[in-house]
Amino acid sequence: MTLTDATAPPEAAGAEAWIRICALGDLEIERGRAALVHDTQVALFLLHSGRVFAVSNLDPFSGAHVISRGIVGTRQDAPTVASPMFKQVFDLRTGACVDAQGKEPAHLRSWPTTVRDGAVYVKWAGRS
Repeated sequence: MTLTDATAPPEAAGAEAWIRICALGDLEIERGRAALVHDTQVALFLLHSGRVFAVSNLDPFSGAHVISRGIVGTRQDAPTVASPMFKQVFDLRTGACVDAQGKEPAHLRSWPTTVRDGAVYVKWAGRS
């Protein structure tokens, strides 16, 4: 399932704004979902703790939009996602690569999230 109901007032499209992505109920615990925000694919992850994380859906190692299909886990106390392509592991909080599988580390873009009134919002800066 791909979520595509990202909404924001037109005047907020070029400025930093909180954009509604989906209802919290659209997410499943530890199962990624992809959303299209303007022209950028975002991977959303809901954890058992109730926290929602948003990172780029573009795998920097393969060039495929597949991060939302990755395996959620932890490294020490950091929530992570492993790419389904080449198994690099990324910190969901920062997008930093914590296991590059022998390649040069690359990172995922990450966005702050919040849940208000049962909806998931991502803090978006411009149309990047």
